[in-house]
This record gives sequence, structure tokens and C-alpha cells, in this order.
Amino acid sequence: MISEGTIIANSSAPGSAAISVIRLSGEDSIKIVNSFFKPKNNVKLIDAKSHTVNLGILNDGKKRIDEVLISVFKSPKSYTGENLVEISCHGSNYIQEKILKLFIENNVTLAKPGEFTLRAFLNKKLDLTQAEAVADLIKSDTQAAHEIALNQMRGGYSKEVKNLRSQLLNFASLIELELDFSEEDVEFADRNELSNLLDKIETKLRVLIDSFSYGKAIKNGVPVAIIGKPNSGKSSLLNKLLNENKAIVSDIPGTTRDLIEDTLTINGIQFRFIDTAGLRKSNDKIESIGISKAIEVAQKAKIILYLIEANDNDNDTIKEDFKSFNSENVIIIPIFSKIDLEDKNEKNTVIYQKNKIKAGLDLTSSIEISIFDDSTIRNLKEHLFIRTSNLKSSSNSTIVSNVRHYSSMRDSLKSIKNIKKGLKNQLSGDLLSVDIKQALNSLGEITGEITNEELLGNIFKNFCIGK
Repeated sequence: MISEGTIIANSSAPGSAAISVIRLSGEDSIKIVNSFFKPKNNVKLIDAKSHTVNLGILNDGKKRIDEVLISVFKSPKSYTGENLVEISCHGSNYIQEKILKLFIENNVTLAKPGEFTLRAFLNKKLDLTQAEAVADLIKSDTQAAHEIALNQMRGGYSKEVKNLRSQLLNFASLIELELDFSEEDVEFADRNELSNLLDKIETKLRVLIDSFSYGKAIKNGVPVAIIGKPNSGKSSLLNKLLNENKAIVSDIPGTTRDLIEDTLTINGIQFRFIDTAGLRKSNDKIESIGISKAIEVAQKAKIILYLIEANDNDNDTIKEDFKSFNSENVIIIPIFSKIDLEDKNEKNTVIYQKNKIKAGLDLTSSIEISIFDDSTIRNLKEHLFIRTSNLKSSSNSTIVSNVRHYSSMRDSLKSIKNIKKGLKNQLSGDLLSVDIKQALNSLGEITGEITNEELLGNIFKNFCIGK
């Protein structure tokens, strides 16, 4: 799946620009580029020091192509671990194409998506979690997503996982040694030490697994469903949050029939707000489809903003809706809307409503808003940020955002539990060995200590070309 020899790719975004960067990697990359480069300082690239930038003229052997800057990175101190060259040229499409064509015609292969990072992994410059973090870093659109990817790229939890796996591997070796001397009834692996190590691994894995909910939300954007009865102010709230007329607003019930979605970044965290059709019984076929979609979205959301109009006294319906959406995997925030229109009659106040519907419901996180009062909207935004941040364990700065890592960690945890159960039941070394090997495999898959071509293909196919 990996090309041999020297590879090349445009590492800049497609299209014209002031500057474009074209990257080559491979044992002969410096020598090949040197053949078409005339340096201003008369120092050949093959004689240039690593990590230097060289000004000169790039030509095709006959004609000048462009005046360029060439950065030289010599093996093994490069991103890929190989000799690597980066050509900074003027960013016209014509110049970029001329340079790519020149080297492709001289036995250089066009790089596949992610091939530079794949070579970095194969040359042990990065482990697999760090390699995947490169792609996440490029795709990060918010401060929070950037920080998670950057932490993982720097090593994040991979170093600790490797260390724990290494210790477990030592025990596996000792147990295998016991099997070689089974007739002599000897014990090389201290069961108490093994039990302590398993406790340590289990604790670490549980913390990382628990962080996935937060990490996934940050990486993909936190899905927030705006739910409520018709005319409760859902579309008006969406428009106010986005500061634009995204959704049609009218006094006619059933105006919103389809899902309307847009994103908003609050304190570095991206939220995906989805306005839905008003919840009610309807004989209108189209509206009924919209209501079904609304319920479906609510069931998949991480946060539900359930809007209750300030003058709405239909408490039984509100209770039913709450119960239908209630789940340990979703945060429901009751929103009492249109408080500027609140009927001051005792039985039509928000306070009265709260007292009437609070039975069996958590209203401690309820928010009162008016789209005409910016302070209430700011309060809602701050509340959303706090509730999302609380998903993150305060004791752990390392966040898992990759579903592959999450799956492997769950498999590892299952094997660790089986080993502990086996120790408790005093199983023989050969039976313990089966689960230990499975745990080692699952832990090794996280960092890439155990891998295969199919796995690598799935990971790197989604990378951008040039990285």
C-alpha cells in the first residue's frame, strides 16, 4: 500500500495563492531536486545542512520555472524519517503543475492521501494515535477540537498506554515461562503484582473511555435539538442565537416542517443547533413527517433545549414530553420562553408553572429567556458551555475523540476484567494467557504496535494529499 522510492505532492490547498509548498520524501529526494536547482549561494542541496532554507532558480533543464525557496530536511531528522524537501514557489496553478510534472517525469511518484504521515509512522517518527491526530488537527475548526488533537499529537495517552502494555507484556512472558516448566510447579509471575497492574490499567482505561462522550462532541460539534410545542419560540431562538433569519417565524402553528440546522461556536466549542417542527398531534401528512423527524433528532441529540412558552399551562403534555426524551445520554435543559409576554396572573407565571410540573422532573437547570433581552441569551450560551464542559472529567486532561481508540479500549477493558476474574478463580496460567494476549492485542492496536495493512488503509485513506 506504500510506494517505494521518492514521492511528491502539493501540500498547499488547491487553487492559486501567493505561495505554494510542494513536498518530496524519499532517500533520493534531495539528489533529484538538486539536479534541477541552481542555488544563489552556489551551495548544492546535497551539500546543504539539514533544516536549512536555500534560495535559487528551479528549471526543467532547458527553461527557468520559478525562483524558489527550498527547505532541506535530512534523514532521520525529518517529518517522515526520510530525506525530505519542501519547495516554496509562487502559487499559480501553472507553476505548481510544471513543478509536479517535472519530477513525475523523473521517476518521482505522486503521493497517495496520507502517505507522508504513513511513512512517518512506519519509520517510527509517530505512533498511530499521533498519526491520526495529524488529520484531526488539520480538520479542527474550533479551539477545543484543536487542543484535543494537539495533545494527542504530542503523545497524549499513547505513551501511558504503551507503558502499561509493556508491563503487561512482561507478565505475559513470565506466565509463558511457567508453562514451559509446568511439570516443576514453579511460579515466576507474582499474582499480587499482576493484580495491582490490572487495577491500574482498568482505572486508566475507564477514565479514557468516560472521556469519549465529551471528545466526540467536541470533535464533531455538540448536537443541540430545539424541541417544543408549536409557537413556543423555537425558530425565533435559533435566529437569535445565530444572529440571522435562518428560520421562518410566524404565528401560524406548524410553520416549521423540516429540520433547520446551523453551527455556532461558544467559548471555543462548536454547537450544532437543530430547529425542529413543533410537537403536537396533526392530521397534516407533511407536518406529521416533520414531527417524526423532530422526535428522531431529539433522540440522537446530546443536548435538548425544551421550550415552554411562559403562558403555557398544559403541564400534562410537558411532563409526557420530558419523560419520552429523558435518557442518561442526553442533557435536557427546560427553557421558559417569551418571558417578556408573561401573564402576571398568578396561575400564568413561570414560577407557578415550575411548581406545577416539577414533580418527577429536574428543573434546576431551567433557563428563562426573551429574544428581546440579550442578557438572557448570553446566559443560555454560558449555560450550554458549562453543561458541555462538565462532560469532561475534571481529573483528566486527556480526551479520547477517536472512535477506533474508544472501541479498542472497550475491548481491552473487557479482557482486563476477564483476567481479574481468572485470577480470583485461581485459573491456570494457560487459561490466563489467552485473555492476557487478547488484552495485549487490543492495547497494541491503539498505538499501532499491532496493526495490519487493512487497518492502515482505512486510517490513511481519509487524509488529505500532501500530508
